[in-house]
Amino acid sequence: MMQTVMIVGAGKGGMSILKILRETAVLNVVAVIDHNPNAPGIEFAMQQGIQVGTDWKAFLTDQVDIVIEVTGREAVFKEIRQAIGQSTILIPGSMAFLIAKLIEEKEALITKLKNETVKRDLIFNATSDGMIVVDRDSHIILINKSAAEMVGVDKQKVLGKHVLDVIPSSRLPAVLKTGRPEMNKEQMLGNGLKIITTRIPIIDANQELVGAFAVFKDITEVVHLAEELTNLKEIQTMLHAVIQSSDEAISVVDEEGKGIIINPAYTRLTGLSEHEVIGQPATADISEGDSMHMQVLKTRRAVRGVAMRLGPNKKEVIVNVAPVIVDGKLKGSVGVIHDMSELKSLNRELSRARQIIRTLEAKYSFEDIIGDSDEMKLAIEQAKLGAKTPATVLLRGESGTGKELFAHAIHNASDRRFNKFVRVNCAAISESLLESELFGYEEGAFSGAKRGGKRGLFEEANNGSIFLDEIGELTANTQAKLLRVLQENEITRVGGTKPISINVRVIAATNVNIEKGIINGTFREDLYYRLNRMPIHIPPLRNRKEDIPLLCNRLLEKINQDYGRNVEGISAAARNRLLQYHWPGNVRELENILGRAVIFMSNHESEIDLEHLPELVRDTTGKPDHVSLPLAEGKTLHTLVEQFERNLIVDMLKRMKGNKTETAKALGLSVRNLYYKLEKYKIANDGMQDFS
Repeated sequence: MMQTVMIVGAGKGGMSILKILRETAVLNVVAVIDHNPNAPGIEFAMQQGIQVGTDWKAFLTDQVDIVIEVTGREAVFKEIRQAIGQSTILIPGSMAFLIAKLIEEKEALITKLKNETVKRDLIFNATSDGMIVVDRDSHIILINKSAAEMVGVDKQKVLGKHVLDVIPSSRLPAVLKTGRPEMNKEQMLGNGLKIITTRIPIIDANQELVGAFAVFKDITEVVHLAEELTNLKEIQTMLHAVIQSSDEAISVVDEEGKGIIINPAYTRLTGLSEHEVIGQPATADISEGDSMHMQVLKTRRAVRGVAMRLGPNKKEVIVNVAPVIVDGKLKGSVGVIHDMSELKSLNRELSRARQIIRTLEAKYSFEDIIGDSDEMKLAIEQAKLGAKTPATVLLRGESGTGKELFAHAIHNASDRRFNKFVRVNCAAISESLLESELFGYEEGAFSGAKRGGKRGLFEEANNGSIFLDEIGELTANTQAKLLRVLQENEITRVGGTKPISINVRVIAATNVNIEKGIINGTFREDLYYRLNRMPIHIPPLRNRKEDIPLLCNRLLEKINQDYGRNVEGISAAARNRLLQYHWPGNVRELENILGRAVIFMSNHESEIDLEHLPELVRDTTGKPDHVSLPLAEGKTLHTLVEQFERNLIVDMLKRMKGNKTETAKALGLSVRNLYYKLEKYKIANDGMQDFS
């Protein structure tokens, strides 16, 4: 039990002793006494929660083991000595101060020793090398963490054991006998691990042998490093060979912009040899233009497609330059140079290829149009008749009924089939570009116009056919120009004054009510009569449902080819569901549903069944274009749309058994967008309990 102390005298001396005793915590100070209640020691003792007073007699009991007198007055010392019992020790202040200082120094030395020991242990155990120390009798006195792991022992359990009991192949006893070190020796441990070890005897200041220690490393790490070095050299050799053998001209500079690598392709292109580039500034090879290497080194950002001239022959090139960054540090930049003359040649070939492709773009014939219904047979017969005449054909029908298929077939069945077939979606081209795309433009017609002007699509389709889809979307100005084409067989380029004669067969298509546009003033009546000379109405799928089985067979052939599947057909139950649906999206929607069904079928399944089809709204009204929706009593369109979307998501989640990834794929959504909608409609809380 810690001894108790009473300090008499709370001046500077008493204060010092009190602080030392509190810091060392070897004695328990129970009271501090001074006739001056404002003495510094009194205030400090009160802060520390120690009893204080002005009369020591009131605190002197048998519980006080030591009394330290620090008043410096002999009379007080004698009075206390007479008052204390035999079990209490009285210490003068000078002696107490000396003892306190010794205690303080002892504590400091112990703390320092502990810190040094901790540091030694940290260093000893932090190294990846194994270390074992034995005394002169070969008993293990130190072993670090790495050594214990390599040997496969518990470091605490092997301390004090003979080293041969732990490592039978150890040569530390031999080193103790010979007193000579053994350097970089290979050794096999009992667990099959190979190590490289160095054994050294320990000699004290009196040149006496006091022990030995071994330092060892797992040899597999060294072998691994050697293999890595070999691999790096092989990679370096391979990269150098790749750069040198590449047909692309390559230039590499260091972080200061001085050339360090060029390849033979670079020399062939620019006419510059290595001694003219290597070690020279990045501007040495430039005859016209700024150094992209220097710009990239300055900005640390790549540049693409910059035109300049290189070498003595001022070779016209396009350069791509990127920074080389290793471990976050800029090491240089690499440039790839392309010959502009080659690019121009490729552009010419591309233009020629596009012209050839356009002559082959009409890829469907009447054999590709599926339909045995009376409505479809009538439309096919009208289209075949239209193909034999030069009259303008107007294809009318809902979106997804196959108007473009008819346009291809009409062109391929006409005497223009060996000439170009040009397709134009009038709704997909912006109003500002449509006129120049259709009729072309002259040089300088507007800002950005190409030098020499450009031929329009009507000129491209000369002696062939042009298919104008979504004709109802044309602007009034473009309608007027189209009317002139149909009346006079000539066009005038944008910005031009000279008419150009053309011979083009026009096939137009629309899914909107043009007659309503005439009434509203958005479509010219005279153009309507020109286009409507031979209208062909393509029936919607709901009016020819008897064609659905034939369409399914043909569409499945196409889907199997696209997806690499071998689905043989569709079950009777699934076919009946398709026949009961009203098909607002027509054949395009049918292809979409069959495609989705095939995607989610297992590889072993060969027939589309009910479980593969989505929930389709049955057509019980007999009326076209009606979807079964909730009554809109007191609800806005926005509310009804959200309600319908929520029901679709819940139904698909049930079909996919709660799999959100598959549900997102089936609905054509990203997973993030699906999660947003789940949160928006609170489906995660109340809409998924049926399949959780």
